[in-house]
Amino acid sequence: MQTSMINTPHVVTSSAFSVESRNGRPDFELAAALQKVSPQQQAKAQKTATDFEAMFLNSMFSQMTSGLKGEGPFGDTPGTGVWRSMLTEQYSKNFAKAGGVGVATEVYRTLIMQQAKTIRTA
Repeated sequence: MQTSMINTPHVVTSSAFSVESRNGRPDFELAAALQKVSPQQQAKAQKTATDFEAMFLNSMFSQMTSGLKGEGPFGDTPGTGVWRSMLTEQYSKNFAKAGGVGVATEVYRTLIMQQAKTIRTA
């Protein structure tokens, strides 16, 4: 059974090695880069990528709700503007933690690839 998630990385595991996949194909370039980058750097890159995606989603959600008028939580009263910004911030953080829309995956891959290039092999 195939999944419909295109940009989500999956790990292809065999007895000899494990390889990340990208768009349904093994990403040997990322697998080689991950061998060079420490687990601490990988965790930091993952957090940075997730935070970036949350910021991107927050911007999207803010634009989606900016034109709403009327009453209720998304109305146009003085107090709802502050409440709405906090709500969209929490929505964006939760969306990004849950997998987001694929931005974090690409940002993470780019960060790992850049870090691996800066590490010299002996």
